[in-house]
Amino acid sequence: MAKILLGFMGAGKTTIGRLLDPNFHDLDELIVEEIGMPIADFFACEGETAFRQIETSVLERLLGDEVDVISTGGGIVVNPRNRELLKKNPYNIYLRVDFDTLYERIKNDVGMQRPLFLNNSCEQFKEIFEGRLPLYESIATHIIDVAGKTPEEIAEQIRCL
Repeated sequence: MAKILLGFMGAGKTTIGRLLDPNFHDLDELIVEEIGMPIADFFACEGETAFRQIETSVLERLLGDEVDVISTGGGIVVNPRNRELLKKNPYNIYLRVDFDTLYERIKNDVGMQRPLFLNNSCEQFKEIFEGRLPLYESIATHIIDVAGKTPEEIAEQIRCL
């Protein structure tokens, strides 16, 4: 069964996924390949609902392929169907980090255009973050607090699960 990395954008899911398995599956990258454009552009043209439908389809396919490591997008938990699929997996690893740390990471990552960050005030963004916390926790089989740890330390902790 897959080790699925969960958490808000900026938590380090992709970085940790790469350390765990060079051939890991990044859900957002697979979606970009499928839609043929950046996620931000797809959000602007088609909207979040259409994006979430594609996200569910790609997640179902990956779970059926029985891959080793999956890095999800931060919003995977907002769709009830995704939560249902994820609850069947024995290794849902929530990379938990505080809002201020995430906000600074995302703000300083100029190479990554994140629609929810760009299109919301800090207060609105924090509301989205806080709204997702109980969803991550409800499907997590393991919670790792990532603050103060290097990516290598986090990856080693996951390898030991």
